[in-house]
Order: sequence, then structure tokens, then C-alpha cells
Amino acid sequence: MTNEVWWRLGCFFSVLIIMLLLESKRPARKPPINSNSRWLVNVGLVVISSVIARLTVPIGLTTVALYNQTHSIGLFNQINMPNIAVLILSLLLLDILIYWQHRLFHQVPMLWRLHKVHHADVHVDATTGFRFHPIEIVLSILIKLVAISVLGVPAIAVLLFEITLSALALFNHTNIRLPNIIEKPLRLILMTQILHRIHHSQIVTETNSNYGFSVIWWDKIFKSYTAEAKKGDIEIDIGLTQYPKAMQHSALWALLIMPFKNK
Repeated sequence: MTNEVWWRLGCFFSVLIIMLLLESKRPARKPPINSNSRWLVNVGLVVISSVIARLTVPIGLTTVALYNQTHSIGLFNQINMPNIAVLILSLLLLDILIYWQHRLFHQVPMLWRLHKVHHADVHVDATTGFRFHPIEIVLSILIKLVAISVLGVPAIAVLLFEITLSALALFNHTNIRLPNIIEKPLRLILMTQILHRIHHSQIVTETNSNYGFSVIWWDKIFKSYTAEAKKGDIEIDIGLTQYPKAMQHSALWALLIMPFKNK
């Protein structure tokens, strides 16, 4: 746990570099706007979000989990279960939580104002995987803090979940198309790039589907799974109709104030 930051940063940048290299070699779709300006804005947004999150919620998730373990706070710290069972249940329950959090950010108008910063991107690539408004990031951390404390999630489960979540968010946003021989069986378990691009479609019914960042099980169980886009992966229109290509907010400030505008 003392090396948590290095584990998280090391895994994040390793996956990011691999995904950027893959999409530079064999991109699935051609960007409709200049990628350099998008990348600068998306990177700027994640830097600002990280700073604000650290200032707003200075205590780390694993630190809270360790405190809960020491003081027997939370469900799993009150009952006698094998460590491996607690680990697996913790990972599954946190993943379900993120699924419903994501779904609520689509369904609740006030939350959608924040989340549309992510969906306003007219192109989907690895940098879209960390393009979120700072307030959404802070709310997500607070939601996870409550869940970790109520459940008594062990620190190692928190660390594994956070690393996996960021890695898979980069993976399924990457602008690549896996070969059918890999993609077809993989989509039985994971949210692949093709499936997640459906979630970024301009068609509302498609946007309101495929909420999972990791496995596709919750979308299938809770009836929000879409296997194929109406236009297909190559022709699918990405982004939000109220933000046309000419107004894709290449300025960082425009993204930061987007939730507070009436559009």
C-alpha cells in the first residue's frame, strides 16, 4: 500500500502508451477533427480533475479501507469469510456500483450535465477514457468512499479495482477494432471497443446502453445491453447532436463550464 501511487501511475501510463501505439498503427476510425487539439484538451482536463480531486478529497481510497480494517468498520470487517471470497465479492460489488453510477449519470438531468462533457467528444480514442469533468470525478470518489466504508472493502481490493478500472477504461475507448476471432469471444466477457463505441453513439437509445466499463454482465442482467449499432461500427455517428463538429470545444475552459450552460 505504501507504493500505491506508483502502482497506479505505472499501470495507467503503461496501458495508455500501449493503447496509443495500437491506435496509431491500426486506427478503427479516422478522427473527424484535429487530434492534437483534442489530446491537449483531454490531457488538460484530467490534470485539472486530478488536482481538484486531491484538494477536495485529500484522503485516498486505500487509506480509508485500511482505516476501516483497523477499526472493524463495514460489512466484510464484521463477518468471518475467507479472504479470497471477500476479495472477489468486493471487486464484483464495486463493479456493479460503477455500472449503476454510470447509468444514473445518464438518467439524472443534473448528473448528465456533468457527464455530457465526456460524451461531447466527436471522436473516441484512448484520451476519451479520462475525459471527465472534475466535479464528476469528485462525486465518483465520494460514492466509492461511502461504498468502501459500508462494505468494509479491503485495501488490496480497492487498489486492484482502481487499477483495473482505469486500465479497462483506456482499453475500451481506444480507437482500434480487434480481429473478429478475438473480438467475438472477448465480448462475451468484456466491454470491447466496438461495444463501447455504441455507447458513444448520437442515437439516444444506443447512448443509454452498454454502461459497463469492464464486464458486460451487468448490462445483460439489467437489460441495457446493445450488441450492434444501427449504422454499424464504421458509420456510427459519435458525440452529441447539440454539439456539432464545428463546436467541439477545443478550448479547455469551454469543457469546464459546459455543465453550467443551458445548451
